[in-house]
Amino acid sequence: MVFEERPVPGKIQLVPVIGTIQELLANPAVEYLVVDLNSSSGGFDTVEAVRRSRPGMRQIVIGPDNEDELVLSSIVAGARAYLDTSAGTDTIRQAIEIVVSGSIWAPRRLLSKLIDRLLDVPDTNLPSEPLRLTARERQVLELILTARSNREIAHELGIEERTVKAHVGRLMRKAGAENRIELSMRALAGAMAPDPRGKES
Repeated sequence: MVFEERPVPGKIQLVPVIGTIQELLANPAVEYLVVDLNSSSGGFDTVEAVRRSRPGMRQIVIGPDNEDELVLSSIVAGARAYLDTSAGTDTIRQAIEIVVSGSIWAPRRLLSKLIDRLLDVPDTNLPSEPLRLTARERQVLELILTARSNREIAHELGIEERTVKAHVGRLMRKAGAENRIELSMRALAGAMAPDPRGKES
């Protein structure tokens, strides 16, 4: 249904590419991949294999409803979004736009659990000691991962927008990131951890 929609001004136009997994991975024009866990015999093996072969490819996983553990495991395995089979066209469109922007799509209730899980995932390309985050930096990071703007984050947390900008700046310096997308990728790779002192306004 999403592919059949007419182009909307200012919205991303999706063009489906059909092929085997090997053909899709070998095609440099393919930047996004939809993996249906309901019909894929490979399941997580496929998601992880894609991540190893094409780390920059953003995967959108479709799976069963109300499976929180499956959502978390899918994103840890390399997916950037998890959509259940009952998701409507608007939800799919919103999820795709968030993935295209460089963030992840997951139910809000799972964000804190997701960050905890991602912090436990080792990555040999990252320093052995993860960067430490204050409680407030962690809150800001969780909202960045949902593609929120500084203004939206400020409203959500009840703080000034300039304070959010300061937190984002510190997060990027800690992560060695030049932009929010790179910051999100470092966070998703598990390069950050809560600061045990964890206090900041």
